Amino acid sequence: MNRITGGERYESGPDGEWAIRRISGSAAVKTYRCPGCYQLIPPGMPHVVAWAAYGDGDDRRHWHSSCWERRTHRSVRHPRR
Repeated sequence: MNRITGGERYESGPDGEWAIRRISGSAAVKTYRCPGCYQLIPPGMPHVVAWAAYGDGDDRRHWHSSCWERRTHRSVRHPRR
């Protein structure tokens, strides 16, 4: 199920309920590390910000759009130590 409220979209999936916001390239001004592939999301690249739908937003993460769409098909990678 998808529903939109303001700039946020709410999605239900096998991995839970999520609030997401699509970030345009012009609004992307910082570098982030995607939790799906652990590669950088550079400034200027459109991407997705997602967090638990009923949480406080502390778990908010920036994802490549394609990684977000494929998230249920693989596990989240963690950085090598």
